[in-house]
Amino acid sequence: MPDVTIYTDGSALGNPGPGGYGVVLISGKYRKELSAGYRLTTNNRMELLAVIKGLEALTKNNCNVTVYSDSQYVVNALEKGWLAGWEKKNFKKRLNTDLWKRFLIVYRKHKVKFVWLRGHSGYTENERCDELATSVAASSKLLEDAGYRAGTDGSPSFNE
Repeated sequence: MPDVTIYTDGSALGNPGPGGYGVVLISGKYRKELSAGYRLTTNNRMELLAVIKGLEALTKNNCNVTVYSDSQYVVNALEKGWLAGWEKKNFKKRLNTDLWKRFLIVYRKHKVKFVWLRGHSGYTENERCDELATSVAASSKLLEDAGYRAGTDGSPSFNE
């Protein structure tokens, strides 16, 4: 089983507003960066999408993955068991349902451990993810966050 380290960060310039995610994947001598920006989204959506994109980039199943994130929303959902409860209730009255369901599919293909990092605290790869996320959020080539725009995230409102 390959060991993979994934650093992630999400950003929204305004919440909601333009946003983006940044990901750094490291496995042995290999390193890959991913990022994309969206016209209208939220910080929490971008934090979660960063993790999803990192896991979706893995080409083999059953990897031992350590995800480093400064998002308490994402890390606590897993480490404190919130996500299991949300899933049992079919995500009723939960935000970002579309992304959490997508996350569960890819998460279950690997052995994933989450580590929370304080943001902007000098962790080199976390800082790089922040640079990626904020730069794409401020770019002119922004995608549509269909789950947010269409309300398919299952939320009664879009405020986070």
